[in-house]
Amino acid sequence: MSEVDVIDSPKGILVVGGGISGITVAVEAAEVGYDTFLIEKEAYLGGRVVRANEYFPKLCSPNCGLEINFRRIKTNPKVSCFTLAEVEAISGKEGAYEVDVRLAPRMVNDNCTSCGKCVEVCPVERANDFNYGMDGTKAVYLPHPMAFPMQYVIDPHVCKGADCAKCVDACQYGAIELGMSEKKLKLKVGSVVVATGWKPYDAAKLDNLGFGACANVITNVMMERLASPDGPTKGKIVRPSDGKEVNSVAFVQCAGSRDENHLPYCSGVCCLGSLKQSTYVKEQNAEAKVSIFYIDVRAMGILEDFYQRVQKYDGLSLVKGKVARITEDPSTKDLIVEAEDIAAGTKVKENVEMVVLATGMVPSTVEGKMPVDIICDN
Repeated sequence: MSEVDVIDSPKGILVVGGGISGITVAVEAAEVGYDTFLIEKEAYLGGRVVRANEYFPKLCSPNCGLEINFRRIKTNPKVSCFTLAEVEAISGKEGAYEVDVRLAPRMVNDNCTSCGKCVEVCPVERANDFNYGMDGTKAVYLPHPMAFPMQYVIDPHVCKGADCAKCVDACQYGAIELGMSEKKLKLKVGSVVVATGWKPYDAAKLDNLGFGACANVITNVMMERLASPDGPTKGKIVRPSDGKEVNSVAFVQCAGSRDENHLPYCSGVCCLGSLKQSTYVKEQNAEAKVSIFYIDVRAMGILEDFYQRVQKYDGLSLVKGKVARITEDPSTKDLIVEAEDIAAGTKVKENVEMVVLATGMVPSTVEGKMPVDIICDN
């Protein structure tokens, strides 16, 4: 049985989730004097934001803001970070919580300098989940170029362990520990903040929109990685089927959203996300044809200016109408988008080289609720 480390901090704050919300809570609370404990299930901090290419409306890289916050964490002794960490149980009452945390083995210790020698000798390939499986890494890998902590990690599901151990021999710093085991941590804190974020709706559930069946149908989060300089194509927007430059793209809004069979609500950011991603396409290929099929365009406040600016791009059209079906031409892998055009009062068929589905946001806890057993005082 694993030994349990105990941290007793009666006024401390536990933050569950190391995305931008969790990071912000942890550093802001620490900077006014509280001990904060930030736990994240992935091997790195940053959540969905670190996987984005640009923010709207300024279209700037998220790395700037993340770098500032990572520095705030590094220089503040009141912030303690635990990656590859998951909550197993929360008990107690207001002001006195006990939280059981499981720490999965990284199999790479703090001696790691991120030199990459281990990667050079590793013989095992794996799908890169950071890039939504659009490329691969070795079994030992750095999650992404700006990873925090800047430390390699080994995927235990594919690593051959002691039967290979080439990475152990290659590491001159003794950073590889293939026998590293999981640890248990008990945190006694005064407050718990849950910032577990969101995940994209599963596009494979949308049978009529071709995801999985058609090679060149991708999702909005995949498009962010395609356009990112550290993404699977080094920022070049190309078709997954053949790697060719994209000359025509259709963005399909509300893919599964505002639909009683899937997500009954609007996620609030998908319209702006597609408008932003249309700028990625036009910046790389000014002659590209871009169509955005939508129910309503929701761009509140100052973001309306962004919407007005983007819709003036040459070669960009907005079609008010829901997409009924997407099919593939087997000879070219081009896509046929069948939709309604409400303004024209007609049904349309449009041939494009790639489709981007604007899938909605689902709470990360929707399938697995937080394991909470607490006493609530009235």
